[in-house]
Amino acid sequence: MIVDQEQAKPVAAAPEETRPAARPAAVTRIEAARRWPHVNVRELWEYRELLYFLVWRDIKVVYKQTAIGMAWAILQPLTTMVVFTFVFKGIADVPSDGLPYPVFAYTALLPWNLMAGALNRSTASLVSQSNLISKVYFPRLLVPLSATMSGVVDFSIAMLILVAMMVWFGIVPGWGALMLPALIVLALAAALSVGLWLSALNVKYRDVGHGVPFLIHVWMFASPVAYPVSEVPESWQYLYRFNPMVGVIEGFRWALLGKDQPDFAAMAVTAVMVAVLLVGGLFYFKRMEETFADVV
Repeated sequence: MIVDQEQAKPVAAAPEETRPAARPAAVTRIEAARRWPHVNVRELWEYRELLYFLVWRDIKVVYKQTAIGMAWAILQPLTTMVVFTFVFKGIADVPSDGLPYPVFAYTALLPWNLMAGALNRSTASLVSQSNLISKVYFPRLLVPLSATMSGVVDFSIAMLILVAMMVWFGIVPGWGALMLPALIVLALAAALSVGLWLSALNVKYRDVGHGVPFLIHVWMFASPVAYPVSEVPESWQYLYRFNPMVGVIEGFRWALLGKDQPDFAAMAVTAVMVAVLLVGGLFYFKRMEETFADVV
């Protein structure tokens, strides 16, 4: 059998440089934004379902394995109102702007408990979510935001007692009741504006979490919860209005109890203070965000 030598020659391998180069694997780098304050609203909207599940989980955790369930949302402000009525009205005879003192105090306790609970939860939110933050990427802003929003359910339940009290005392709200949703948002914004600062600080300094209950306790007595603004000395009125909760509480009393003249100046100062604190809190939160996963 005759074999053609030309055909029998082995085919030489192609040179290395002629082979097609392998495509590099795709690499995605996640870095903290450095623009100020750079809140990516579009990204927050894309993660809106995660925000919903975080809020729903926080609500379920609060009432998990409780004997009386959501009745705790009523007992806390109701018990505080009874104590305030006995001490501040029965003993100290504190005025209440011509309104029945139980309604006067309870109306202030509603936004106060909403803000105080939201501030407590948002401060501890990053530390309590350490496993999630260190393993999965998502907008970290969702964590304190969900902790702030979860208290709306308790507020809605406690609101039913106020409605019953208003019917009992024959109090009919005026057109100011239409402003109630805006006042609720303002109370939540006040909690979030302070909570952004404290939650970021609490990651690095755990003492912050221990000091927040004391801060809230002092803040309550520095707000017109148990007494009217008219009891504050005239020389302190200007400085007193820089307390963000003054405008919120006075706004609630005007909207629900039909006070003739709302303190628009206090509400305007509250809105400005909340806006300043919120912008500053967002800036600080975003600056510290890149260290959360390493420190928490």
